[in-house]
Amino acid sequence: MRDAQKPNQFTLNNLLSRLQEGRFVVPDFQREFEWKPWDIRDLMRSIFLDYYVGSLLLWKGKEENFSALACEPIYGHAGGGSAEHIVLDGQQRLTALYYACVAPNVALPNRSNRAIYFINVDRFMREEYDDAFNYDWKSKRIEKLEQDPALQYQEHIFPLSIVGAGGWEMPTWVQGYSQFWLNKLAEATALDDRDEVERCELCVQNAEKFGKFLKELTEQYQISYIELDKDLGLDKICDIFTQINSKGIRLDVFDLLNALLKPRDLQLKFMWRKAKGRLEFVDSPKLNVYILQVMSILKQAYCSPKYLYYLMPGHEKTIRTQGGKIDKEILLSSTEDFVDLWNTSVDAMERAIEMLRHPHEFGVTSSKYLPYVSILPAFSALQEHVRHLPADQRLEGQRKVRFWYWASIFTNRYSGSVESTAARDFQDVRLWIQKPDAEPPLIQEFKSKFKNLELRREVKFGSSTYNGLFNLLIMNGARDWVTGNIPANGALDDHHIVPASWGEENLQDRSVHSILNRTPLLDETNRHVIGKKLPNEYLPELIAKSGENHVRAILESHLISPASFDILMRDNFSLEDFEEFIKERQRTFIEAIESLLIKERLALSPHLRTLDGQIEVVELGIRALLASTLRGQEDPIPRHVMDKMQHRLASAQKKNPGFDQEHYGTLEGKLEFSDLQELKDIVLAKSNWPHFSSTFPSKEDVGKRFDQLANMRNSIRHSRSVDEISQKDGEAALLWFEKVKSIV
Repeated sequence: MRDAQKPNQFTLNNLLSRLQEGRFVVPDFQREFEWKPWDIRDLMRSIFLDYYVGSLLLWKGKEENFSALACEPIYGHAGGGSAEHIVLDGQQRLTALYYACVAPNVALPNRSNRAIYFINVDRFMREEYDDAFNYDWKSKRIEKLEQDPALQYQEHIFPLSIVGAGGWEMPTWVQGYSQFWLNKLAEATALDDRDEVERCELCVQNAEKFGKFLKELTEQYQISYIELDKDLGLDKICDIFTQINSKGIRLDVFDLLNALLKPRDLQLKFMWRKAKGRLEFVDSPKLNVYILQVMSILKQAYCSPKYLYYLMPGHEKTIRTQGGKIDKEILLSSTEDFVDLWNTSVDAMERAIEMLRHPHEFGVTSSKYLPYVSILPAFSALQEHVRHLPADQRLEGQRKVRFWYWASIFTNRYSGSVESTAARDFQDVRLWIQKPDAEPPLIQEFKSKFKNLELRREVKFGSSTYNGLFNLLIMNGARDWVTGNIPANGALDDHHIVPASWGEENLQDRSVHSILNRTPLLDETNRHVIGKKLPNEYLPELIAKSGENHVRAILESHLISPASFDILMRDNFSLEDFEEFIKERQRTFIEAIESLLIKERLALSPHLRTLDGQIEVVELGIRALLASTLRGQEDPIPRHVMDKMQHRLASAQKKNPGFDQEHYGTLEGKLEFSDLQELKDIVLAKSNWPHFSSTFPSKEDVGKRFDQLANMRNSIRHSRSVDEISQKDGEAALLWFEKVKSIV
């Protein structure tokens, strides 16, 4: 058998020389260098403290392999040299070592300046290791320090670039450091300054000890590596790479798939580089993985890492049929299929992000106000699913996806491990779209828990609830307090209603920063109108310019109720007033969640929202009238209506473990599961009508008004558009019912 691998070691000196000579190159399928400045510092501390920093996995290269893997130099290396090894595992460590000890004149990734690494010798010799290893950014002071050894000696700064310089640089520096403090010792001795003499003597001793330490470290510290034979096949190398990186410090699944796809002539990393500009609104390092998850959800409804591997072209997926039989399935037959699905998923995510950004759809005006980045795969896949529904089903599909989205936000559903959640949600919502009775448990959880949200605690953007409420304010049409206009998407930021400075002086907690005291405003309005003023000062100024009714209307678009407005206007605004304001806005927010999300009025115009609310008042009044009038009657509900009620009751009980059977066994409880047309049938039933004939003028009139009201309700709730005749008829029915004093 061929000698496939050879364990060996590099000394630190030897490894640095090879790095400078360009002996190591990185295959394209490796991730970019992404260590933070402090990660590099910590690696150098580990090496200088003689800690094990892990082994390297290297493939002895040859020209055809360098070319096939599109190999590139280590980050910071100018290129050229004699490539010898392809780095399969250890790129981050090798690059960090090169950057710290060779100090190339390039900035760190995603930074505007280069970093300089050094050791504080005096702290190192005192064994203050946490403080001894440091870095600083290029500046005039650092440039002067690099060019002036005397200044380095004075401040006990040993640049790590001295280690990488090789030759006589390191012993020369140590000799210079020692001589500097010998000279200082002579000066202190001549002045008979005993304290300074002791300090200088210690520095001289430290210089000698530090020099010996450096010599031993660079000559004896060893970094182990495994060298794979240059004649191993490319497919086997990728498999080894996958196995190595599935243990220890993991590469994410994108890197592993990138490796596996390379032999199939698929440049996944290049495909991502081409796509990421279209998705740049969202700031997340996991967007490339999210695209793969969208692909997997669309193709097989699952997206955990093991399922992503089934996206490999030609890869067989083992499945178990309903009869228990084991079968094989190939999801993607060719690289062309993979590319097509990738493009579909990128398009889907781009459309989903644009929808989230829309101020009337989801109100995410900035990436920082996106409640969850991790919800993107499920949301994108669901939007793509709805997009391909028959035209007459898309409206209902969008309604249910919207409901699922907000339920997820306000139940913190995507705060933990999300792959299984995303897959389950996709399947549940897809089934719900197909079968109206298959409402996911999440929806019922949202409906039952939203009133218990403790919004006072939401004090910083980033949490799903804080960001979700901020989005809701945008969607509610929050207008600028000065111009009265709805600003362009992205122009608004959140600002305090009662100034933060007042809260810091008067409050014991952080509730002044709560979302209950925040609202979307233009920076200019915040600076020039509010500033550090209390509302009872700046609101009168706005009223003087625009009138009280206008200002009140604008603030209501920010979910600041008339009661809240009156509290904010109080003279000598106090801690008690603030508490009252916070409680009132909590109530207003919860009411808005119920009205806009639970009752799904968010997509309606303000006028239609008002009409829908009025219809609800009438409907509740009719139910109360029926319950009080028919209580004690034998079988007051017609059989066909009762059958529908019982079906809905059974469905609700199945979904809700806390279902109140006692309440819903009463007439009042059953009537909650009836619609307007069914309420009409109860009123007009032959046995019931005598009980209502004194309340309503005639059967014909009652039937007509119920139909008009139901027609407008259905138009509002289902078509989201109401023609003029239906609206006028519905408004007439509302006026008619309002005259029935026992109803409203």
